[in-house]
Amino acid sequence: MTNIAVVGCIHGDVENLMKFLDKIALLNIDILICPGDFTDFAIPKGFTRLDIGKVILEELKGLGKPVLSVPGSWDGELIDFLKKEKVSIHAEGKIIDGIGFYGYGGAKTPFNTPFEPSEGEIELGLEKSYGEIKKAETKIQVTHAPPIRTKVDTIVSGAHVGSGAVRNFIEKNQPNAAICAHIHESRGVDEIGKTKVINPGRFPEGYIGIIDINDSRMTTKVTSLI
Repeated sequence: MTNIAVVGCIHGDVENLMKFLDKIALLNIDILICPGDFTDFAIPKGFTRLDIGKVILEELKGLGKPVLSVPGSWDGELIDFLKKEKVSIHAEGKIIDGIGFYGYGGAKTPFNTPFEPSEGEIELGLEKSYGEIKKAETKIQVTHAPPIRTKVDTIVSGAHVGSGAVRNFIEKNQPNAAICAHIHESRGVDEIGKTKVINPGRFPEGYIGIIDINDSRMTTKVTSLI
């Protein structure tokens, strides 16, 4: 059995990150996934986004479990850093305990954030990373952008703002699960064909995604640590 915790959209909130990581430490998890947005628009004076990203990754690694991540729309400056730290699955794949993780980060926004790849770039990145784990029996896709027209990409107005490329790739390849983030208010789970889709919401608010894999059976949920 493998238990995966998903923490997303930290947005530089180190104080609440540390509080809730203490609670994760009490859970029986095997792998930690972060689908991006380590940082945010506002950066403390004297710091860079890279500085904040380093602090947050150090805290995540402090749990003593394998960490995998893609960059969020605010994390353009972290792309090379995450790769250097060997936690990146942005346009690359990694296999842990027989589970193939692959993905691509970034997402479109109305705010001109540092990392907003095109749909074509997302598609090519997913193709490349998927190819590196294709032989894994269990496959989990990790993107910052949610798939469009789902329960996990809806903003307050009711509009769907997710990625067509992310959805198309799921429909085509049917991974066992697809992790996303970006739209805080649409935390929850959904399904696209046989693929379980999960958006864990904003971790500093106490929300976490859980994926349990027991032989061929997989369950997904979003829960509160408060």
